[in-house]
Amino acid sequence: MSSGHRLRDVEQQHPLLDREEAAAGSAVGEAERVWFIQDGCGMVCAFITWFLVLYADFVVTFVMLLPSKSFWYAVVNGVVFNCLAVLALSSHLRTMLTDPGAVPKGNATTKYMESLKLKPGEVIYKCPKCCSIKPERAHHCSICKRCIRKMDHHCPWVNNCVGENNQRFFVLFTMYIAMISTHALTLSGYQFVTCVKVQWSECSDFSPPVTVMLMIFLCLEGLLFLSFTAIMFGTQVHSICNDETVHSICNKTEIERLKNEKPTWERQVRWEGMRSVFGGQPSLLWINPFAGLRLRRLLTTSSRKAGAEFSV
Repeated sequence: MSSGHRLRDVEQQHPLLDREEAAAGSAVGEAERVWFIQDGCGMVCAFITWFLVLYADFVVTFVMLLPSKSFWYAVVNGVVFNCLAVLALSSHLRTMLTDPGAVPKGNATTKYMESLKLKPGEVIYKCPKCCSIKPERAHHCSICKRCIRKMDHHCPWVNNCVGENNQRFFVLFTMYIAMISTHALTLSGYQFVTCVKVQWSECSDFSPPVTVMLMIFLCLEGLLFLSFTAIMFGTQVHSICNDETVHSICNKTEIERLKNEKPTWERQVRWEGMRSVFGGQPSLLWINPFAGLRLRRLLTTSSRKAGAEFSV
């Protein structure tokens, strides 16, 4: 079957865009944009996430550490906890504001398909919802309204899809939240023991009832966050490094597991999968959410006359 015949078959099944629509779609796709999903539920969940992290920081700093009689205990734990909180919130921002790997809209044109130089009998897929040619392992997100490369899932807590470009930041976010949750629970346990010994006198600048309520809510928050993020962290690492059997599917996303899709891509071994997500050889850059951040480019993009364009 010839390439031209193949294109006619595709056109019969999924009519392609005309030239004017294609030009408009490609112009939008090529423009630099600030990626932000304008979803009400996602924005509320992201706000709740930030509020709970800042609440935990307030309780740890002002209820537990500052009233402590041990200077070095307060300084060391304060620095560690606040550094982890900054890393967690930075990872959250990078996950939320990074394009997860959206396929350009409106690239399902005859000219583009001819440029692919398809072999006879080769099959390509077009998304009827966003009129784009779907790469391998790409899935359409109904919330982002885009096809996302290597889409794992849409997470409302980060108000974004977790995909090819931001999975690393999502893994770091879950890791740092689990770490500060563990730290907060440890400090809370020590604080309870200390306050009981002194009968709640001089263990906090707040009254005993207020101190108890703040710490109980912090413990509940810490247990909930630790359980969720620890499980999610393990699931993400497993999906990246999955090499259960030689013939099994490696690096399958959650959607691919639900659909029970058979792999057509070349299998990656464990460390190849980790390097493809985190980039390069193992180093401290793997756990640094600021790595690769181009502040000058962000400032240039946001200061353009046309203004920043938001993805919806």
